[in-house]
Amino acid sequence: MDGGYHKLEIYTLAYSLCVEIHKMTFQFPKFEMHEEGGQIGRSSKPVSSNIVEGFALRKYKNEFLHYLYRAYSSSEEPLEHLQFVFETKSLFDENLFNYLRNKVLRLNGKIFRFIQGVEKEHDTPVFLKEPEPEYRSEFPNEFFEPES
Repeated sequence: MDGGYHKLEIYTLAYSLCVEIHKMTFQFPKFEMHEEGGQIGRSSKPVSSNIVEGFALRKYKNEFLHYLYRAYSSSEEPLEHLQFVFETKSLFDENLFNYLRNKVLRLNGKIFRFIQGVEKEHDTPVFLKEPEPEYRSEFPNEFFEPES
């Protein structure tokens, strides 16, 4: 896994954050594991998934941006859940809360700056570009030769 979207920093950050949030939920009280634990886990997964889907469609700037914006909006949701589980003491480790919160905020900023870069500088990768169609006239050249 060393090519394609795996090279994107926003993907690697989003994926590792998803894994860390998943592991964090194992610390929740039993009654919270399925309720808020499931919700926060589900909220973090679309971030990396949308980056992957957008990358697959990067040939088309608008589609690429569409999925990047979805990744960005999805990356805001875990902040809400983190705050909730911390305030309700399901997540009692303040250091872990701050670490994950800062990682989410960092990811959000990087996704936003990546979007700005795509909006400003996007060009379809060369290997994805369709060849220019070759123009051929339907008429023989004699129809277009000037009369003498």
